[in-house]
Amino acid sequence: MSVRRLSTVITVALLLGITAQAPAHAELWSYVDGTGVAHLANARLNGQYSLVLGDAGGSGASPGDRRVPGKTDGSLGLMAWLEIAPEVKAVQPFLREAAATHGVDMELLKAMIAVESGYKRDALSPRGAVGLMQITAPAALRYADAGTASLESRLLDPRTNIMTGARMLADLIRRYGRIDAALAAWNAGEGAVRRAGGNMPPIAETQAHVHLVLELYWALLQNSLPLQAQHLKIHSP
Repeated sequence: MSVRRLSTVITVALLLGITAQAPAHAELWSYVDGTGVAHLANARLNGQYSLVLGDAGGSGASPGDRRVPGKTDGSLGLMAWLEIAPEVKAVQPFLREAAATHGVDMELLKAMIAVESGYKRDALSPRGAVGLMQITAPAALRYADAGTASLESRLLDPRTNIMTGARMLADLIRRYGRIDAALAAWNAGEGAVRRAGGNMPPIAETQAHVHLVLELYWALLQNSLPLQAQHLKIHSP
């Protein structure tokens, strides 16, 4: 394992330990339906969902629903979907390009897209965030390359969206020096992180969101480096 990747694994493991102290119960539930579509939710919407990531506190899940990220049945469906789903495979070249260009781990980009949009390239949030990485217009004006098409139509292009998002995320990581703070700034805004002294702001929704991305990032790291990974986060019953 390279020094950089070892540092990444240790950093993510430590961040998971820090964010696990947040009062919010961060969970990620999923199931893959008969047509091959992976469904993600932050709560168990019905009996088809299995807990992939999180501690299931307060969700009424039985001990058998607890999962070890990347290792047991609850996450295998999601990990397999992230490997074979056409919508994920279609953007793999852009993820590799963005990772190489901006120095952001491909696994982190994959985790963000899964949590932000579920790989729906035309996703549009009530807040106006657009595309795979759910980028807002103000952020796009700062980070997107100029073009003749409208800003929204450019952000609906997968390559443009991923390259813009990776550039923005790399800038946030450099600015705050921590992945969790960068993800918090992405979710809640840079002002919220500034007011928290450059740390995770005391916003339950943001804490849960960041924890989900970090957990899925960690699962993807384990999946890509099964022999080298030295740490496991086990969700206790």
